[in-house]
Amino acid sequence: MLAAQDEATKIRSDGAVSPTLDRLDLGTEASELDETFRHSYSRDQAILIRRLRRIEGQVRGIEKMIDRREYCIDILQQTAALRAAVDSVALLILEDHVQGCVRSAAEQGDADRYIEEVLDVVRRTLGKPVRNPRV
Repeated sequence: MLAAQDEATKIRSDGAVSPTLDRLDLGTEASELDETFRHSYSRDQAILIRRLRRIEGQVRGIEKMIDRREYCIDILQQTAALRAAVDSVALLILEDHVQGCVRSAAEQGDADRYIEEVLDVVRRTLGKPVRNPRV
């Protein structure tokens, strides 16, 4: 389990430990937010890493099914399971973000930008256009 933690974290230049995932792009918007609010999922980090590794296995399994030219419906069922697994990870992170980051921001009187950020992510997830920030 310690190896999984090593792969999922990195040491920043200031000595703090930061969660990472290879090839994960946080985007410029996330980097503009206060560092203290960016790690609310830490308490669920082991669960998230375990789920993501399971998802990797599901993707490899679907790839093998395609290589073996398995029945289309069976592959589609597996892609539906994959989508549900990804959605489950996203929901867990969203819950942690709202309960941690957004709550902390609200307590400090700075909730508006975090709330708008959450709403923008939900809109994108649902395929809806992102609205202009409220001024």
